Amino acid sequence: MQSVKTLRASVGRDFRHIFWSWLGGAVAICLLGALTGYSSLPLLMAPFGASCVLVFGLPESPLAQPRNVIGGHTLTALTGFVFLFLFGDSWWAMGLAVGTAIAMMQLTRTIHPPAGANPVLVMMSAPAVTFLLFPVLSGAALLVLIGLLMNNLSLTRSYPHKKGEQHV
Repeated sequence: MQSVKTLRASVGRDFRHIFWSWLGGAVAICLLGALTGYSSLPLLMAPFGASCVLVFGLPESPLAQPRNVIGGHTLTALTGFVFLFLFGDSWWAMGLAVGTAIAMMQLTRTIHPPAGANPVLVMMSAPAVTFLLFPVLSGAALLVLIGLLMNNLSLTRSYPHKKGEQHV
């Protein structure tokens, strides 16, 4: 019978990493959903599901770091509001908003791919400006906080990731 370590090596998967990724993503979305229900403040939006893939599945990625998650989501949602206010919700304005959001994340070094959906979300739903605070900023900050707690429970993971740090 193969040992777990041999089995993992033979299939190329680290089952502990997969477990912690699963647990972190599940806990994060459950907590954001529960807090939304208990507080009546919207703290959850669809792009956070994709953010969980990075924060918990690839916590060492530069794209998953706190600055990128919080800054990327906030900046791109703000970009969506600016374009919605200036140009309405047309297809071309949406395209320009997404392109501008990408450029803004690059300029500010806050690239977070899931945040690229925010201008589309803002322009399709036309939420109140408070959407920037609830769920965007507060939800992203809570997601990072949950990432800090969950990723650092495991001895083989750490978050945020420090340059040059190696994980097994």
